[in-house]
Amino acid sequence: MALWKESGKTSPAETPEAMDMARLDIPETRPKVETPAQPASRPTPTPTPTPSKPKTESLIAPDITIEGKIEGEGHVRIAGNFKGDVNVRGDLTIEPGARVTGSVRAEKVTIAGELTGNIESAAHVELQQSGALTGDLKAGSLSVAAGSRMRGQAEFGWDDAKDGNSTHKNQGHTGAPS
Repeated sequence: MALWKESGKTSPAETPEAMDMARLDIPETRPKVETPAQPASRPTPTPTPTPSKPKTESLIAPDITIEGKIEGEGHVRIAGNFKGDVNVRGDLTIEPGARVTGSVRAEKVTIAGELTGNIESAAHVELQQSGALTGDLKAGSLSVAAGSRMRGQAEFGWDDAKDGNSTHKNQGHTGAPS
């Protein structure tokens, strides 16, 4: 039996004496040191976001013409002809060659075809090179590609809650008083 303990090399349960006693079913005489039990607390639940499904995209194909109303959550891609209002909590894409007639409300509106109607509310509007908008536009931001066309009034970049004046319109004024 050793009178000293070599630190870090063996544990008390691995000493030859402890092994022999266990083999012979002799109870160990020294008191067992127990590690303090972890409190029976549940792990802190992390706030899980509401299970939001990824937004799906609906497509109106190039050879289809629809008249009606589009409402809901998700993205809409129009490659054909649609006559009516579009109100989606998602993105609206109007493909080249597509025609939409009606008012639009969406998070992001991308116009590569033709839209005849007002964009009443959008976080961002992108007017691509082949795109044409005939109507008024109200959006948080606007991207306009060279070659695109627009006839109407555009209001973008204004936060009505901060500004308090929603009559600012971009109508091609040079800033000189009228």
